[in-house]
Amino acid sequence: DGWQPSCSTQMLRIRAEMLREIREFFCLRGFLEVETPCLSRDIVLDTGLEPFALDVHGERWFLQTSPEAHMKRLLAAGVGSIFQISRVFRQHERGQRHNIEFTMIEWYAVGSTWLEQLKTTELLVRAAASAAARVTGCNVADLWSPAEFQRTTYADAFQRVFHIDVFNCSGNRLIQAAKEFGIALPHALDENCIDDILNVMLALAIEPQLGGPTAGAEVHPEFICDYPPSQAALAVVADTFPHKVARRFELYVQGLELCNGYQELADPDEVLSRDALQNQRRVEDQSPQLPGAPRM
Repeated sequence: DGWQPSCSTQMLRIRAEMLREIREFFCLRGFLEVETPCLSRDIVLDTGLEPFALDVHGERWFLQTSPEAHMKRLLAAGVGSIFQISRVFRQHERGQRHNIEFTMIEWYAVGSTWLEQLKTTELLVRAAASAAARVTGCNVADLWSPAEFQRTTYADAFQRVFHIDVFNCSGNRLIQAAKEFGIALPHALDENCIDDILNVMLALAIEPQLGGPTAGAEVHPEFICDYPPSQAALAVVADTFPHKVARRFELYVQGLELCNGYQELADPDEVLSRDALQNQRRVEDQSPQLPGAPRM
């Protein structure tokens, strides 16, 4: 009893057609498909991601949380624009919308801007949805509006829900805004934990409204862009008026985040500096330090 797979045959067919369409999408645009290690001594450094570590002949190796580090090594070697469909692994990711092992699509377009890749993302999502519709017999026009996916800045999203200027708020003001909205913040968060407070506010109050539908409206995928510099990860920080922003975006459909895109940081000294900061934060969170960027 209970031996049957949890995925239906119909879903397997949908997935296979979507993957076929995704590969054709990138190949037609001149991307090379690559395959990088799932198991390595190196790992992407991210305070919020915890990899699985294994002992390999006395060395600490990791199941990859994303193919990012090894794909960037290929970019540095001059391979050109690349994409990959890979299996990735993350501890503490099990839930209704997450699993500790899942499939990730990652791509890098050499000489491209984040805005160009934002548009590529929209085209890719539309292509994948059309592939699924071919299997199910659904009309793509019934999925969402044919209009361009909505674009909203991080600041505008907080203004829309909390009516605050998020880039000019103290930690205490954020705590007050969360309380007024009915959000119970974890007791460990104080006025110095600004990014953690913002993440809770985003997850509980803003994300559920992103990408529709609201009452009586159709689904309308929505990009959030121009994040605070403290949340740049490995994205370029731009000195825009009236404040600096991280050139990154995320796409939401019905409150579900589908992707995370950057104008990728290419300054090696800055990469090392941010890796060091991530490890410092891991130490503060009582998490083990990680080796960082792959060896060249």
